Amino acid sequence: MDNCVQTITKSVCLIASKKTWIEDLAIQQLVKTSQLNGMHRVAGMPDLHPGRGYPIGASFFSKDKIYPALVGNDIGCGMGFWQTSLVASKVNLDKIVKKLADIETALDKSWLDEIAIGKANKSITTHQFDHSLGTIGGGNHFAEFQAIDEVYQQDSFNELGLDKKRLMLLVHSGSRGLGQSILMDHVAIHNHDGLETIDNDFLDYMAKHDEAVCWAELNRSLIAKRFMKAVKASGECILDVNHNLVSAKKIDGIEGWLHRKGATPSDNGYVVIPGSRGDYSYLVKPIASSKSLFSLAHGAGRKWKRGECKGRLDKKFKREDLYRTSFGSRVICGNKELLYDEAPQAYKKCETVIADMQEAGLIELVARLRPVLTFKTHGECSS
Repeated sequence: MDNCVQTITKSVCLIASKKTWIEDLAIQQLVKTSQLNGMHRVAGMPDLHPGRGYPIGASFFSKDKIYPALVGNDIGCGMGFWQTSLVASKVNLDKIVKKLADIETALDKSWLDEIAIGKANKSITTHQFDHSLGTIGGGNHFAEFQAIDEVYQQDSFNELGLDKKRLMLLVHSGSRGLGQSILMDHVAIHNHDGLETIDNDFLDYMAKHDEAVCWAELNRSLIAKRFMKAVKASGECILDVNHNLVSAKKIDGIEGWLHRKGATPSDNGYVVIPGSRGDYSYLVKPIASSKSLFSLAHGAGRKWKRGECKGRLDKKFKREDLYRTSFGSRVICGNKELLYDEAPQAYKKCETVIADMQEAGLIELVARLRPVLTFKTHGECSS
């Protein structure tokens, strides 16, 4: 178990075996972040990779101060997991592809009541970004229909009310332009400096942050519902988990603030750890632990930098090859750059990330999920 909990410095640990490849820059960023004023402990996950100044796939525990820049611009980004009424063995992919032709347009007037009810239920008062509700965005965001490939823990599977015959829908998206605007407003005044918890600006940021988290949750719900409506299916939400946020947390007797940047909470019940569009995803039961700052990996983790992928793949694959995976699953992605940047080869194998967390005693496997159809975008997309 200790082989997968590496001590980097007194306040920095890495949840990964020494066989798991992690870029040196990501570890350097992890250490640098631990040196921020008020930072108490930092933990990197096995999907750790470099970000813009701060690492992705990590949790940061501070006292008396928060750092909005650590949370980033996609506040509330996370995963929604739905069980649909579709029978996986009877799915006609060609028909589904056609039915998703208009899935990226703004929600029409028929959704106004559902949007209004959703916002009221979550106490969302902002209206500036209503046009983006129900849209996925760019980057690594996606909606993916999945089949249950293997069940490891039947009792947990049954507890969640899952049916192996049904097609699942995993939605990865966040707060879109709302989170971006909140971070930009903060940086314009405070640069990348943190906020003392006694400051009025701290209360202002946290109010906006909490609303963005709720907005992201509503967004994922609307995305799932419009996808199911498009393919004439119904469904129910099994779980929804945020992996970009900051929240009050008591760890090892210390009251503080836990920032998660691309880190899945391990203290909120079952979660899905997604692979790339050409890899398995895993439904797991977390084992909450302070050694990982109550966090898990949020995916497979990037292996190649964005912008480098086309050059690496052009010699081996034709563009048409990238619309199908080794599983026989389909990919919808009309953005050429994104098609290459999000290729399976650009990511680590999800099973290695899962194995590290298993060995560290952080998760129990419940089921393995196989991609059937991954939707990115029909064309140019905004982030």
